Amino acid sequence: MPFSFVVFLAIVGGMLLSMVVYAARGAKPDPDAERKKAQFAGGAADFILHWFIWFVAPAATWSVRVGLTPEFYNFLGLGFGIASGAALAVGQMEIAGWALVLSGVCDIMDGRIARATKTTSKYGAFIDAVLDRFTEVAFFIGFAIFLRHSPHGAIAATLALGSSLLVSYARAVGETLGVDCTGGLMQRGERLALLSIACLVDRVASPALGHPIGTVLLGVMYFIGGLSMITAVHRSVWIAQQLRSV
Repeated sequence: MPFSFVVFLAIVGGMLLSMVVYAARGAKPDPDAERKKAQFAGGAADFILHWFIWFVAPAATWSVRVGLTPEFYNFLGLGFGIASGAALAVGQMEIAGWALVLSGVCDIMDGRIARATKTTSKYGAFIDAVLDRFTEVAFFIGFAIFLRHSPHGAIAATLALGSSLLVSYARAVGETLGVDCTGGLMQRGERLALLSIACLVDRVASPALGHPIGTVLLGVMYFIGGLSMITAVHRSVWIAQQLRSV
């Protein structure tokens, strides 16, 4: 068993233990997440969302204390996202997976710090949203390069990238017209979680299933692309209905 997979299992074990601690302490939902109506897996796994925010809260508190800004985490998250795509492009899936995890952590940290320091702004919201898209584009390009010898690599990357951008675009256009829509089964948090896990387990899981390395990640990419397209259509139809009734 590769050492990197042993490390992954150890970290997952620690995270599961922290979930037990979180549940034992009452598993209180995060107020910020509730105000934003944030969901994970369409609300079916909101426990994981609130646990993760609780898990990184000490780091956010420390960041405020030492003066780290939301903008710092915006660009740090972008750096991790680009590093993830670059690592995947050269076949370093485990590094790509952990870099993507850290990018997601940065995405949570910037918002929490902005609200804790009362520095939320339109500039911050714009930078956060746009850099998130750059991160996804970097990862999907890295994936396409990683599977460049297979036609499925380009097809899956195009489907996942295009549908993911459509999810964000539908919400952005809706908000400019006064309709806020954050629902759907495949939002950014779900995409990051699935892609990170796929990168971290692929080197063991794909051969165990009798397939070449990269197969599990490819399957997850198709899955994300399909559900993201459904989410984009759902948002588009829902927003259109709201605008028609105005």
